[in-house]
Amino acid sequence: MVKPVVIVVGADKGGVGKTTVSRTLLDYFSVNNVQIRAFDTESPRGTLKRFHPEITEIVDMTTTADQMKIFDTLNSGLSVTVIDVRAGLLSPALASLRDIGFLDAARSGQITFAVFHILGSSIASLDEIAETANFMGGAKYLLVKNFINDTQFFQWDQSTYNSYFHRIKNATELTIPKLNEMAYEQVEVASVPFVSFVANKARHDEAANYSFVLRGYVRHWLANVWREYDRINLTDLAGAKSVTRGGEK
Repeated sequence: MVKPVVIVVGADKGGVGKTTVSRTLLDYFSVNNVQIRAFDTESPRGTLKRFHPEITEIVDMTTTADQMKIFDTLNSGLSVTVIDVRAGLLSPALASLRDIGFLDAARSGQITFAVFHILGSSIASLDEIAETANFMGGAKYLLVKNFINDTQFFQWDQSTYNSYFHRIKNATELTIPKLNEMAYEQVEVASVPFVSFVANKARHDEAANYSFVLRGYVRHWLANVWREYDRINLTDLAGAKSVTRGGEK
């Protein structure tokens, strides 16, 4: 049986494009034929679920009942679980994983665990790295610079950043490039996965009439994002081989 894979996507502040990264991960695994499910912790409204309703469930990760809903079902046959953690809850969520023994299970090799930590541009993000690093034993830790909101990284000297980054054993840096603003807005309006927008498909897979130009921008951007995921061999987590080709579905 394939070992369960859990990917937590989070940040200790809002507005850094966390859910955008989760959406690219779901598209990436789907195109690479990896069975996936997702949990959206923006309870009760949900954000990720709006774009991936068929595979996403809204949960409150601070409650025991919803923690059970996620972690008692890891052997359900779906090899990758993506958890989009509400802004400000990354450190508390990791503390909960420690308390239920999940981090010990990851450390002992029973579960493959990865954290996509979406960084902000302020000095506070460095403190987030230091705090999150305390939980990273046995996990794959990815520090993500997300330029989707035209963020300027970083507002401190490189040596200061390196002093934090190198404290963490086996941490990996990822860069998510900026997407054309009008293209991003149109995907938001359409409320579909990025791959569906590129393929000119509406919410129920029927033909749509999205702009050829904007679809081209999204296709090019998504290919660059997936190139980053290929670079770190992301599909290896689930024992799969990458088949992504230029952001196409």
